[in-house]
Formats: sequence, structure tokens, C-alpha cells
Amino acid sequence: MEEKLINLKSNLESALKNVSKEADVLNVKSEYVGKKSEIQELLSGLKDMSIDEKKKYGSLINSTKKEMEELVNQKLEDAQNKSNVSFDDSVEYALNKGSLHPVTIVAREVTDILKRMGFTVVSGPEMESEYYNFEALNVPKDHPARDMQDTYYLNNGMLLRTQTSDNQIHAMENYGAPLRICAPGRTFRNEDLDANHENTFFQIEGMVIDKGVSIENLLYVMQQVLSEVFKREVKVRLRPGFFPFTEPSYEMDMSCLICGGKGCPTCKNSGYIEMVGSGMIHPNVLKAGGIDSEEYTGFAFGIGLTRLAMMKYKINDIRVLNSGDIRYLEQFEID
Repeated sequence: MEEKLINLKSNLESALKNVSKEADVLNVKSEYVGKKSEIQELLSGLKDMSIDEKKKYGSLINSTKKEMEELVNQKLEDAQNKSNVSFDDSVEYALNKGSLHPVTIVAREVTDILKRMGFTVVSGPEMESEYYNFEALNVPKDHPARDMQDTYYLNNGMLLRTQTSDNQIHAMENYGAPLRICAPGRTFRNEDLDANHENTFFQIEGMVIDKGVSIENLLYVMQQVLSEVFKREVKVRLRPGFFPFTEPSYEMDMSCLICGGKGCPTCKNSGYIEMVGSGMIHPNVLKAGGIDSEEYTGFAFGIGLTRLAMMKYKINDIRVLNSGDIRYLEQFEID
């Protein structure tokens, strides 16, 4: 028995000399002192020995195993020390200054403004069900927005959300009324690409539900947001519109800052660019969200963050924002 234990320890020492990486040391450990190792089998066999044999070999086997484990642990510590890379923090490194994407900058500005007004920022899934993207927002199955040329439908029966308005229903279900939320996010539509249209763009949805909410509250919020983002008084116009989820509905346009209102490809030569779709929340939408339309009213608005960034930074082609061209995007910084 003594000779066998001496050989086990000697074999372990030889095996450890031939390895240097931590993973290899662990393999040796498993082989020589692991649960299925020979030394462990000797320990397990003690129960079948006589009392005299247990007294004679028990402490010897245990002490040998302990010595073998110490050899392995020392080798393991050496391997770990060699793998550690030292870092000299006294060396100076030339680092390029990073920047945020212009849409990200504008999104943060708008959400910061709205948070100061008491809005809570929420988010929702980009892969959405037809119910939350259309039906709960009072968009019937025969509405043109549900046709294949506008919406990306997926093989699993879901779709890529066409608007951030789906957050209205999620928020009403989760929080009830009164409610004041904003939801920035990415949306998708099957568009023909040009200077003013992309198939992937960003919006921010806003919604207020409370007792006595009126269209005057909506106008105040919109004027505050646009004035603070552009840090100037902006010329806006409000015209009647149609959205299934609001009644009445309004389109809010602002004077194109790229051409100064003279007309350009970005504003389709009109001098104005559509920025905000808004209106009073339709009673059917409140009902879908579990809100009593007899007790509460509310307004909702959707701002195109991509277009807002184009106006703020005078970008005349929407396609560059999704181009990933760092040379172009790195010029934008937070004010």
C-alpha cells in the first residue's frame, strides 16, 4: 500500500510538470484527486477493511491525498498568476472621442423635457401582435394601414410594429388612470426609400389621461417640446387630420428649418414638414385599455424623432441616419 501511494504522488508530480495552462491543471486534478481518481477509490475502500487495516492505512491515505491536493493547488495558483495581464495605468493612450447618434440625442432631449412635465418613460416590444398594433387602437381589419404594402408581417403571426402607439394600450392595461407616459422607440413600415422616407425610423409616443383633459393641454405640451428642442420659437400650423385612435385628430406641421420654409426635397417643396400626429384619445381606445371614457379623457401624440433630428441638425436625407457611416455621424455631439 505504501509503495502504491508513493507512486500515485510521483505520477501526479510528473503530470503537473508537463502542464502550464489552468485548464490543463484542472484536468490533471480531476484525474489524480477527483471523485473517480485512484486515491479516492482507496479512501472509499477503507470501509471494507478490517479495524487493524483502517488504523494502519487510513491516516496514510488521507495524508497522501492532502499532499497531492496541495501540489495541484500550488500549480493552479502558478497558472492563474501567469495568465493575469498587468496593466500600466501610467501609460498615456490616444483615444478618439465618441459621440451619440443624432436620433439618440434628440430622443434624450425630448424625454428629458417630458419627464420634467411629469411623464414616465415606458417601452414596448418591436415585434407586436395585430391586436395591440391595430385592433385595440380602433384600426379595423379593412383599414388600408393593415395592407401588406405598409406592414411587415412575420411568419409567426406577429408583425413589426408600425407605430409606437401600441404602448398606449400596454400602459393603460398596466397602470390604469390617471396616466402620463411617453414611449420612444423604433418602428417599421414597408416604404419606398427617398430623402424623406425610410423603412426603419424612430418615434416617440406621448399620452395623458385624466379628468378634464382638453386639446389646450396638448397644444401647450407640443409647443414646449418643440421650442426647447430647437431652442427658439418655431412656426407651426395645426390642421385637421384623421387617425382611427383619436377623435378629433390633428396634424401639427412646423416650418422646415433646412430650407427656411422656401421648399426643398425634405419638405416636398411645401415649406412645412409634418412633425406631430395628435388628437384626443378615441373612447374605443380607452375602453380597450380598460379606462372608463365617461370619467376620463385624454390626448395622445406621436413625434417623428428621425425627422426631428433632421430638422435640428439640418440633415437633408433621412437615409444617412441608418447608414452606419461613422465619418458622418461622429460630428454630432450633445449641446
